[in-house]
Amino acid sequence: MRRLSAVPQTVLSPFASDNYAPVHPDVMAAMAAANSGYAPAYGDDPWGERLDARVRELFGSGACAFPVLNGTGANVVSLMAVSPRWGGVVVSDVAHVNTDENGAPERVGGLKLLPNRSVDGRIVPADVERWAWQRDDVHRAHPGAVSLTQSTELGTVYSIDELRALVDVAHAYGMAVHVDGSRLANAAASLGCTLRALTTDLGVDILSFGAAKNGGMLGEAIVVMGPDDGPATDAVDTAAVRRSAAAAVPFLRKATTQLASKARFVSAQLLALLGEPGAESDTTTPLWLRNAAHANEMAARVRAGLEAAGATAGDALPAAGVRFTRPTEANAVFATLPRDAADRLRARARFYDWSVGETPDRVEARWMCSWDTTPEDVDAFVAAVVEEVGRS
Repeated sequence: MRRLSAVPQTVLSPFASDNYAPVHPDVMAAMAAANSGYAPAYGDDPWGERLDARVRELFGSGACAFPVLNGTGANVVSLMAVSPRWGGVVVSDVAHVNTDENGAPERVGGLKLLPNRSVDGRIVPADVERWAWQRDDVHRAHPGAVSLTQSTELGTVYSIDELRALVDVAHAYGMAVHVDGSRLANAAASLGCTLRALTTDLGVDILSFGAAKNGGMLGEAIVVMGPDDGPATDAVDTAAVRRSAAAAVPFLRKATTQLASKARFVSAQLLALLGEPGAESDTTTPLWLRNAAHANEMAARVRAGLEAAGATAGDALPAAGVRFTRPTEANAVFATLPRDAADRLRARARFYDWSVGETPDRVEARWMCSWDTTPEDVDAFVAAVVEEVGRS
């Protein structure tokens, strides 16, 4: 359930999605700089070479990057690269691949999704184990991979220990691990760790790395971890899985229409966010982290502002108030409020109804912040929420 009002919304900055945000000026400048002269097509260009070098610095000496056009493409190609043709993919019930990609992993990739009921968007090792028995049943989809979203679709973040446990159990049953990292930057900012600490160091095999939601224009990257990077495991030959994936992605990327002819403009965006090779010696905080941390801070400000205004959660909830439904750990705030208040509020600031509320007269809303959300935007939005809820 995701609904926007048809009423024009021009008063406040939108809180519907970080996809609504403009391109960061540094990213736009990087694209303009790439728009000079001729360069080889299809990624065989200096920007692609520098992106590969930077990805090796960030994710491991054997990692390789493959720019693609969008997040759905990154997910589908990644899952195809680590799954057999007869495979299934263990996911959460709210995973983007399961709910918001129009069946692309199944239609395009030919892969059966195996969803699990999540808690605040997260699954646990037992959810992986429950599918393991199908591996030798010719009548069932072979669970060959696990796909985890970090941060999750519900604005929560897997801890490093939670991720490690999931990767370990997946590998124990011979499954590859994919991370949908459309908001991986927000998770790293929330946890105060590196991108590598959330992927390579835990044994993740392949990653869809997001850019568009964090200041980019369009394009993401598939990152295949190096065969010898990360922890070793005896249960699955991760080196073979990753070598096979790295060899398959270039062909799958083309076959699924995800290979850009002028790929330098996607690589240029990713370099602007990640930094040029050798940036580890630079004391400047990279753009990906600055953008993500700011978006997270603005979401925390939304929640804190509503709490301070008396829209509190739990047993102290006023009858017509706001009830927070999920932990606020990244750049999204989920809450229920009176349906009539939500309808009026959407006429002032875009946001999505996410699900039904506790009662028919209430609805769960999602309020998202981006790199471009300002404290003034947040404070005006909070005041509008308080005003409209007060009228209910």
